[in-house]
Formats: sequence, structure tokens, C-alpha cells
Amino acid sequence: MVGVSVTWETLDLHTAQPFGIARWTHSLYPRTFVTFEQGGVIGRGEAAPNAFYGETRGTVEAVLPLLAQALTDPWDWDGLHAALHARMPHDHPSVKCALEMAAVEWCANAAGVPVWRLLGLSPSPLPESSYTVSIASLPDMRRQAREAAERGHGVLKVKLGTDQDEAIVEALREEAPRVALRVDANAAWTRTRAKRMLDVLDAARVEFVEQPLAAADLEGHAALRAFARVPIVADESLHHVQDVVALAGAFDGVNLKLAKLGGPLRALEALRLARAHGMSVMMGCMIESSLGISAAAHLAGLCDWADLDGALLLADDPFQGLNWQAGHLERPTGTGWSVSRG
Repeated sequence: MVGVSVTWETLDLHTAQPFGIARWTHSLYPRTFVTFEQGGVIGRGEAAPNAFYGETRGTVEAVLPLLAQALTDPWDWDGLHAALHARMPHDHPSVKCALEMAAVEWCANAAGVPVWRLLGLSPSPLPESSYTVSIASLPDMRRQAREAAERGHGVLKVKLGTDQDEAIVEALREEAPRVALRVDANAAWTRTRAKRMLDVLDAARVEFVEQPLAAADLEGHAALRAFARVPIVADESLHHVQDVVALAGAFDGVNLKLAKLGGPLRALEALRLARAHGMSVMMGCMIESSLGISAAAHLAGLCDWADLDGALLLADDPFQGLNWQAGHLERPTGTGWSVSRG
């Protein structure tokens, strides 16, 4: 189409301190930023690949030239989804996310409104976001929790999946007795380990546990859910929108991430499907810039929980414009995604 331009660049983003989960610890996160331009109006998106879902910097840069051809008419969201699916049916969700984000923001910028208003979403305040305590030595995890609580964060999410998990939970509850505490095992526990940990989590007044078992073990999650007093939330088990139906019998809630599901419109579809099946919903994120976090924040007002601290963990966020007060994020009010390049 005449006058249409799709360009992109990859930047290496760095966390302020090493970020550890059960599978790995990293400090560097390549993120690819897409810009769609037509008629002097632009839309932007962010690809945040995750190797667990089969994506790397290399795969993003390899498939973008092919998938970018699908973005022609920014108003034809169904057509964009169909064209992306035809080219790559089930792979490269972060690239699809970046292109869908760019199309949606272009339309919001053309209309002169925030994306949440363009989509007719709730203007209600956003849930307070958790702040993540990543896996490290026990003294360092204590420090992370203490410093976050001192900065005013009222919700902490602790990464587990070590041989010290019981001690970690007890230490963090002791270090920050008044915060809401959530736990993310990142699929690291066995069924036996998870059963033992449920009593520990209940005693520590943990709000919920995220992905205790392997992604494919829905039977195990359903068995845990049958007697757990702590809600169980799916993350790694959720790859595609249609997975929500199968997860409803095994989990109390789902963690939605735009980069994992293929974009804000796909996440909105998954959110509504989860609600139809009586599930709680958390709006989550990868380690992302404020551009990706803002896109997730536009949907977060519809959710029970938020985990949108990805940009807060960065030492070099290339975007600015989000207004944080500890874990409280103000609803974006500017046009489009409401952030600008710093």
C-alpha cells in the first residue's frame, strides 16, 4: 500500500540487578521495537521474546520481514490476525504482539485518544502491581523485599524453585510482614514438593501461587487445586487463547502476557474467555520497556491482579511517560500508548 512503512530496531535492555527465576538468571534482554507509519501517523509495538516459548532475538529478526508484510490496513484487525496466522499459525507470538500493538496504536493516534478508550475499556483505577523479588541468595532476597517495602510497594511476588523455598517464604514474610505476598514457582516443583509447599504458603498468608508444576501437567494442577486453600494461577501452561478452556478445570486463574498471546487484542480475547469460565485474571508482563508495559496497563483495569513491574526492573528503559507511585500505576491518559522515547 502506498505510503505505508514498517520499520524496526533491536535494543539490548539491562536490568538494574540480575533477574533470576527457577530456569535461569539474566541481566540482558534484547527487545525489538516496531514502528508502523502511514499518512504521517505512527503506531509502535514491542517484541519481548522468551526462549521458553521458542523465541529469541534471532527468531524475531528472522521472521519480522515476513510477518511485517501482513500489516497494511491498520484498521483491519481481524484481517491482520488472519494474515499473521496464515504466515505463522502458532509461532512467534512476541512478533505478532509488536505488529498488533503498532496497528492498534496507529488507530488510537489517528483518533486522538488513548488505546483503552479506542477499545471501549474500563476507565477504573488499575490494580496495584506486584514487585518481583527474584531468585538470589537468601540475604539478597531479604534485601530486595525490605527495600521494595521501604519504597512503598504493597504487593511482592517472590520467585521460587530452589531447595530453600520454605526458608525464602518465611524470611520474606518476616522481612515485610504487612505486604501482600504472591509466589511464582515457574513450573519448578514436583507434585510432592508442591503439596508440601501449600501449607507453607497458607501459613505465610500468600495470596496465590503461580504455576507450581510443569506446563503440561494439568492433571497435577487439578489435583492440587482440589485441596489447596491458596488459589493456583496458570502462566507457563497458557500459550494460546484457546488454551484457556482446558485450563479452567485445573486453575483458579490465568496470567495474561501480551508477548505470549500475540498482542493486546488476543489478550483481551483470552481475558473475556477466562471470565466466561469463572476464572480470576492477572495482567502480567515480561521484562519489557514502558512501551510494552503501557500496552498491558491499558487492559489491566479489567483484571483482578496486576504484575506490571517489568520496566521498573530496568536500568535503561528507552521510553518514558508512565506515572508510578511505588506499585500504583496511573491509567495512561495520552494518545496511543501514552509513552514517548526517552
